[in-house]
Amino acid sequence: MDARLNLFTVPVAQKVFKHLNAAGKAIADSTLPAATQELVKIRASQINGCGFCTDMHTKDATAAGETATRLHLVAAWREATVFTEAERAALELTEQATRIADAAGGVTDEAWADAAKHYDEEQLAALVGIIAVINAYNRVNVIVRQPAGDYVPGMFG
Repeated sequence: MDARLNLFTVPVAQKVFKHLNAAGKAIADSTLPAATQELVKIRASQINGCGFCTDMHTKDATAAGETATRLHLVAAWREATVFTEAERAALELTEQATRIADAAGGVTDEAWADAAKHYDEEQLAALVGIIAVINAYNRVNVIVRQPAGDYVPGMFG
């Protein structure tokens, strides 16, 4: 399977990704826990059907020491006992924000309040940012049908 468009060779795409990557770096450098960041990226990617990002972030999480059990249960996090209350709040916010078009009111006050119980303002800003950035990447990769499976941790930086 080949992508519809090689985003790595198109100058305008490279410019766009430079800025998305810079946003991602600011978030990575924040106080939002790295494990939470990966869980959020994986869950949004699952919802959006982005195989490329799901492959990337499960492999990156594994390389960072995440357990197979937790990675296997991200899609069923509500029924899983392996996530902290803070991670569960982040995953709920991720789901509601990723499915924003499906809900008349967007993200509920309850989901926001639950996240705010566990994260300070910097972490909440990073959480909002990471949800937005991964959704942007998911959409790009789904649109161009970016193939999944060949990612190697660290290959982009």
